[in-house]
Amino acid sequence: MDDTECIRVMQEQLILIDEKRMDAVCHGQLYQNRVTSEFNKRVKSYQFAPGQLVLKKIFPHQEEAKGKFAPNWQGPYVVHRALLGGALILKEMDERVNTKPINSDAIKRYYV
Repeated sequence: MDDTECIRVMQEQLILIDEKRMDAVCHGQLYQNRVTSEFNKRVKSYQFAPGQLVLKKIFPHQEEAKGKFAPNWQGPYVVHRALLGGALILKEMDERVNTKPINSDAIKRYYV
């Protein structure tokens, strides 16, 4: 085998390796797109408007979480402002506004 034939064989092998890499990248992107679309089908977006009554979830690391039979939600609160990205500013029933925003995933509607 002379040098030109050896170089040609190496180039063909490199091309095959590049094609396999591109196939793997395309397969990964297709898989990601399928998983994302399936996930987005099941996600419920919650829209909260100022003035709505809501309950706030009590997380296990909070001081209010005191055992097995303690309540899971606290409130009711009033939505003071809805921020971009799903964050909310809540106010208490006595009109005191909480300055710390909370994610809308930890909020549910309260029906009187």
